[in-house]
Amino acid sequence: MDDIVVGPLDLAARVDEALGVQALAFGLTEEEVGVRRHIVLRHLGCPGARALGATTETGRLVGFVYGMPNSRGHWWSGVVEPYLRSTGSDGWLDDAFVITELHVHPDFQKQGIGRALITTITATAAEPRSILSAIDTESPARALYRSLGYRDLARQVVFPSAPSPYVVMGAPLPLLS
Repeated sequence: MDDIVVGPLDLAARVDEALGVQALAFGLTEEEVGVRRHIVLRHLGCPGARALGATTETGRLVGFVYGMPNSRGHWWSGVVEPYLRSTGSDGWLDDAFVITELHVHPDFQKQGIGRALITTITATAAEPRSILSAIDTESPARALYRSLGYRDLARQVVFPSAPSPYVVMGAPLPLLS
């Protein structure tokens, strides 16, 4: 990670580049990228939304994260709230900073870039906790989140049109180092 810089990202200006990273990291089709482009741009208009990027010395974007203070009025909250309520964890939706997306190009994974992105963006959050969703399978991403203090709040969460169930995870802030 020596030649990678983590810093503020104008995600609206670099949305196509960021979604290219997400497509490789997450296996998205062109159609899915098109749908997500509109979602990302809409999210950036939410109060408190912010993004960070991980770039090489030449300015190539190899990772990004964005998030925002949670609102129970957001679509995501509406989907996950019944699952969280069933585990007694729906209070996590209040006063939480949501990690909306975190992706690192496959050629740059396992170098600490994801850790740097998520710890940097949450370090400036005013909220006392962070929540996120991830595919509900044991993966390097889940291992990273656990190492930072995230724990499972609800599992087998089904998002409309998602092929796999998700897990909602939460951690107190600041994250573990």
